[in-house]
Amino acid sequence: MRTLDPDFLELPAEACGTAALESAQSLGAMWADVRVSADVERNVSMRDGSVENADSHESMGIGVRVIVDGSWGFASTTTLTPGAAAAAATRAVAMARSLSALVTTPVQLAAEPAVRGTWVSPYDVDPVTVADAEVAQLFAEHSARLLATPHVSHVTCTFHATKERTYYADSAGAATWQQRVRCHPQVTALAVTDSGFEDMTTTLPPQARGWEYLTFPQWDEQILQLPEHLADRIAAPALEPGRYDLVIHPSNLWLTIHESVGHATEYDRAVGFEANYAGTSFATPDQLGTLRYGSSLMHITGDRTAPNGLATVAWDHEGVAAQEWDIVRDGVLVGYQLDRWGAAVLGAPRSNGCAYADDPSHVPLQRMPNVSLAPAESGPDVSALIAGVTEGLLVEGDKSWSIDMRRRNFQFTAQRFWRIRNGVLAGQVKDIAYQSDTIDFWRSLVALGGEQTYVLGGAVNCGKGQPGQVAAVSHGCPAAVFEGVNVLSTGRVT
Repeated sequence: MRTLDPDFLELPAEACGTAALESAQSLGAMWADVRVSADVERNVSMRDGSVENADSHESMGIGVRVIVDGSWGFASTTTLTPGAAAAAATRAVAMARSLSALVTTPVQLAAEPAVRGTWVSPYDVDPVTVADAEVAQLFAEHSARLLATPHVSHVTCTFHATKERTYYADSAGAATWQQRVRCHPQVTALAVTDSGFEDMTTTLPPQARGWEYLTFPQWDEQILQLPEHLADRIAAPALEPGRYDLVIHPSNLWLTIHESVGHATEYDRAVGFEANYAGTSFATPDQLGTLRYGSSLMHITGDRTAPNGLATVAWDHEGVAAQEWDIVRDGVLVGYQLDRWGAAVLGAPRSNGCAYADDPSHVPLQRMPNVSLAPAESGPDVSALIAGVTEGLLVEGDKSWSIDMRRRNFQFTAQRFWRIRNGVLAGQVKDIAYQSDTIDFWRSLVALGGEQTYVLGGAVNCGKGQPGQVAAVSHGCPAAVFEGVNVLSTGRVT
């Protein structure tokens, strides 16, 4: 079983935390919390079997947040000493006091019991410590196999890995240690044709796993399929625009969930407090408990406990324990993603643990948990879902996307669109996108796959805030059928 890294335990985290909290409280802070973080990010990229880039980035520091006279204050330092931590707390208090005259509504936080503990995410091999040569050898082997097949002109491979280690303490007595990893490998085969180029990428998602994830047999299976999928796409005809029934695979549907449900149910967006990167939201609190978000089959949960989830933790960056809760139940909006500030404003009994900062120099924001669509109990497999469609498309793999700043009107493309005729796949079609309104789309949900179709997808680069922050988040879902969705042509104009 994994334990905290010895070099992290050797840092004076507790002493720095104590110094910051004592300094803040002595200067009149009604609340203070401190994060001592030591993070590592790893990136390797290759083209045609040769390494183009290999780098690691480490960040270490202390972030101190306070409430004084009803106002927030924040300061940070990269010097890990008790003296530097106390000085950061002093600056945070001074900032809060300087802003307090502008406060119209004093900051309140939902109550939360003080917790103490240690948690390390489950993984076998630390992904940020694997030698560059080992990464390069594995990807060179994949590249050679692909380049030896017809149609594949070039191969790109990328490997991203992160390890986060955080000590959190607050003035209520909480003290937690956490360590978690995640990695995202991808392999793309590209064909250069007379009319341009086509590409095809592995669809296995990023996960909170170690290097061992890259040894799973599914990687070999997907890589072996890339040339065939690519050849089919090159030869694929265009599709007549119109309305079609869509069987959307989890490798595509996760992104639709992220954009049309995940961002739309962030509470700070719903109340207009946050608009960076993804805008605000149509799903406002006055509609909580009444908004018919989708069909009765739609059950969306927020979750910070899912095994191998990118947003899975034991506690968030406000000391709130990980939870699972309903966001949409039976098609009705019933909940939001909340930090302690949002919970207090909404009048909820407590936060559901959605505070996170991607760096000690950044203040924690309300960030997305794992937001997932539940499968149907004893539901059908993908083949059975396809068999129930007379005229439609099977949609696989994420590609490009676009959505408006209220999270309503959107369009998504895919890596593969397969024509369905009378319940049977009839080859790929291309140069298309599906388009809808969020409410219309989710109300058109008519069938869900069972547990056997469920996949935990996600992204490692969800952006929010100003200055911008990046967070990793997973979205689990089964395959699902949506009735009468508008399909557009994206073909090249000649």
